Amino acid sequence: MSSRLFPWFFVVAGLLLFVAFSLFTVNETEYAIRTRFGAIIDTRYLPGLHLKWPWDRVTKFDRRILSESYTGETFLTNDGRGLIVDFYMKWRVRDPATFYNAAAGSEGIAGQRLAEIVKDGIKTVVAQRTLQQIVSAERDEVRKQVFGAASLNAQGLGVDLVDVRVQRIDLPDEVAARVYESMKQSFAKTANRLRAEGTQESATITSTAERQRTQILAEAERDALRIRGEADATATQTYAHAYSHNPEFYSFYRSLQAYERSLGKDGDLLVLTPDGEFFRYFKEAAPGPGAKAAPPKR
Repeated sequence: MSSRLFPWFFVVAGLLLFVAFSLFTVNETEYAIRTRFGAIIDTRYLPGLHLKWPWDRVTKFDRRILSESYTGETFLTNDGRGLIVDFYMKWRVRDPATFYNAAAGSEGIAGQRLAEIVKDGIKTVVAQRTLQQIVSAERDEVRKQVFGAASLNAQGLGVDLVDVRVQRIDLPDEVAARVYESMKQSFAKTANRLRAEGTQESATITSTAERQRTQILAEAERDALRIRGEADATATQTYAHAYSHNPEFYSFYRSLQAYERSLGKDGDLLVLTPDGEFFRYFKEAAPGPGAKAAPPKR
């Protein structure tokens, strides 16, 4: 190689090194932040190829949602019972500059700090309730309280807390049986009280229905008697009006009905005088056509 080419070789090598240390790429799933001697220069980098000075430093971190799980965390309830809680959280970077200053751009450091924030939120919620309240409480309500408190504290890290979920709540083995037995007795008392209240309510409803039934039947019977009485009165008036046109025929008709009901019955015994009023129509039958009228009695 000619000695005249050596200077050009070093120039080309220097240019290649300069380009190699002055270009960097950013993917769609990354944030990039450029610093110079520890000071932030720029954070607004879109996906693609970008330039920087060779002495500048570029730090990249994931912009997607990150998920981490934690198991076997112990918390104390309001009544001094220990709970073993498994939970997970989901988060993502919101402000690259704040995230870099708070966690040095490290996802591991940010995850640890965020986990401590979430643990403090769970600890606060658990400490405000007894064991029975936690077991019987709505999980969505507990999640909202933990998520709300942790989200406010996570803003200082430059991240957004997407979700926090409690996966499992368990008791230490040495106290589980005793706690379950105590809860069983408490629920049994509640069940007995509810049954007693239900029985009392059932008796009240039954007595009310029976009283209403009696009242309805009495009112119906009263109305029936009134209507029947009014009908009988109307019938009596009708009969009286009809019979008033011919009293003699009515007397004769009533006598025939009395004869039908009284005579010819087996085992009946009648003691009557021959000249009584009962047999008046047998003795004083009206004469037929052409017959002579009986002389008037004196």
